[in-house]
Amino acid sequence: MRFLHTSDWHLGRSFHRVGLLDAQRAFLDHLVATVRERDVDAVLVAGDVYDRAVPPLPAVELFDTALHRLADAGVPTVMISGNHDSARRLGVGARLIERAGIHLRTDPAGAGTPVLLTDAHGDVACYGLPYLEPTLVREEFGAPKAGHEAVLGAAMDRVRADLATRAPGTRSVVLAHAFVAGGEPSDSERDITVGGVAAVPAGVFDGVDYVALGHLHGCQTVSERVRYSGSPLAYSFSETTHRKTMWLVDLDADGTVTAERIDCPVPRPLARIRGHLADLLADPALSRHEDAWVEATLTDAVRPVEPMARLTARFPHTLSLVFEPERTTEDPEASYAQRLRDRTDQQIAEDFVAHVRGGAGPDDAERAVLRAAFDDVRVAAAEREVTAG
Repeated sequence: MRFLHTSDWHLGRSFHRVGLLDAQRAFLDHLVATVRERDVDAVLVAGDVYDRAVPPLPAVELFDTALHRLADAGVPTVMISGNHDSARRLGVGARLIERAGIHLRTDPAGAGTPVLLTDAHGDVACYGLPYLEPTLVREEFGAPKAGHEAVLGAAMDRVRADLATRAPGTRSVVLAHAFVAGGEPSDSERDITVGGVAAVPAGVFDGVDYVALGHLHGCQTVSERVRYSGSPLAYSFSETTHRKTMWLVDLDADGTVTAERIDCPVPRPLARIRGHLADLLADPALSRHEDAWVEATLTDAVRPVEPMARLTARFPHTLSLVFEPERTTEDPEASYAQRLRDRTDQQIAEDFVAHVRGGAGPDDAERAVLRAAFDDVRVAAAEREVTAG
């Protein structure tokens, strides 16, 4: 059976205030064309269909059009909700839409109930695990604690229990939206840390033939059977080096997996340039970036006059301007952003405690209080999205 694995469409998202709806429409055109041209048997969409819980109307209309086109192609589609989606909104009309071959899996309670697909070699049980917010679904799964590994493990126990009731030789696919250990994040994913832990081990998915992951925006292989498709478009300059693709996955009769990357359309290349403004404007080697979306980091010791206007004269699609004056690391005037780079909210809070105490950082109990506070804020935000949905 041949699958097309994609995720993280983020319909309605912009890139540094540049609307991406046309680029997202071009991607969906490409997806439907690939389905037809490459004899795809089923499409797997591993979450974050929308960019936010209440998406703008043009994004909803684009999604509606995509569903009609996939249904017209006669190819089943299995789709789960991600942490950016409102599961309740995305799942409206799911049972009715299922009649057209579009299987929306947004309810955690249905984790152990597969979509059954069939080819010449028998059944493929396709399980959709929507994004599982640990605090909100812990009771549903009877998980021993509210953590990502605990709730995903409990959901996978349901998957394995159902699979054990299927005929011998039944192959299996799981869609999940999670941060799996070994994956490489970028700047454009929303933090899903709980209790200081965001990642779950890949072993939680043991026992199935293929795991179609969403959440991380870079296409990557955690193992031969566990893969991220990544987002079809770049949503931050941290993705400058990404090759945006989908996975074309063949699942053989014995469960063997082979996969091929299918490139997605690129609306405009990304470039990060760095140096003194005068050098950036004069360097002939940078001419290849003149049509790209550009993030420019200026290292001039003194902020230049009208830097954006001067940059856009050469690089008309400059979207981001960063100032990082060349200073020694001991310089007390080093930028605040520079000092905080690569530090988590928890670490920043602990640094603040140490600062106001004259160097005495928090003890273990105080760290636990800080961690609980950050978790409560994040869960409250998730609950607001559920209520809004």
